[in-house]
Amino acid sequence: MQTVLIVFHLMIVIALVATVLLQRSEGGALGVGGGGGFMTGRGQANALTRATAILGTLFFVTSLALTLLAHYNRAPKSLLDTPAASGTAPAGAVPPGAVPVQPGATLLDQLNDLEKRKSGAAPAAPAQPEVPKSQ
Repeated sequence: MQTVLIVFHLMIVIALVATVLLQRSEGGALGVGGGGGFMTGRGQANALTRATAILGTLFFVTSLALTLLAHYNRAPKSLLDTPAASGTAPAGAVPPGAVPVQPGATLLDQLNDLEKRKSGAAPAAPAQPEVPKSQ
């Protein structure tokens, strides 16, 4: 249903653009408008105005219908309705292949430990920040 409505909507859009481009320009902002055109008679101008109004209304209606369809097809999302994931790890567990974070270690220390793990060397102990002694 939604695909059919989208195709119909796109056909309306193309027809609306075509009818707007066929209309005679009323503005002479740069001195380009006016003159003879494809649809110059008053009867044709009324037909194009009506066609534009009808296509504009159809465009608005199909846009609303597509919005309503998207709203009704959307699944309700609630954190309370979703079950908890059964494959979650405990809070203190480290996933396989991940580097455990050492308290007090900087990012540079963690990267150095990762390089040492890759090369096979033992990781270094976390650096303790130096505290200046008060005298």
